[in-house]
Amino acid sequence: MTTDSQQVCGVLLAAGTSTRFGAKNKLLEAIDGVPLVRRSAATLVEAGLTPLIAVVGHESVQVRDALAGLGFEIVENESYREGQATSVRAAAQVLTERDTVDAAVFALGDMPYVSVATIRSLVSAYEAGEGTALAAAYEGVRGNPVLFDRQHFQALGEVDGDTGGKAVFKGADQHALVETDDPGVRIDIDTTSDLDTERPDHS
Repeated sequence: MTTDSQQVCGVLLAAGTSTRFGAKNKLLEAIDGVPLVRRSAATLVEAGLTPLIAVVGHESVQVRDALAGLGFEIVENESYREGQATSVRAAAQVLTERDTVDAAVFALGDMPYVSVATIRSLVSAYEAGEGTALAAAYEGVRGNPVLFDRQHFQALGEVDGDTGGKAVFKGADQHALVETDDPGVRIDIDTTSDLDTERPDHS
């Protein structure tokens, strides 16, 4: 998303191995005929974020195919088996090289029910100066996605473990929750039974 003075990038983390899901790759499972990862990605597209970056790893060819035509630059994470932090680092390294990018929204490929309005609320809060690290929340509980100002890209490029950017978020002087009315920010798909979760009504 580009405003008069700020460019906000959309980053989709879609490299995981889906170990708790079983033999199949959860990101490729269909919801209403659409791959789960494509639904997650489409939210960033519809929110108007630009540029768009997707970090892939496990079954990367199939995930690439599921994202075809949406306008994402694909970043291969060869270390994806080591946890989500490797994908955050891979994205941060690319972002650091993009001088025109002021901030980035990091979204998860296994969270297909986040609303477009939620993404726009994060960007609006950022533009209003509410913080340099902003996480979507529902009923006061932090969820995803999370927006990081450019000043945090270097720190994101140094994270480790499987917690992604949580430590960077908590360590930011100006971090805040952005309350939404979107339960989708708390719903991720980890097991096959999660596919039966009641879907939020974004109408």
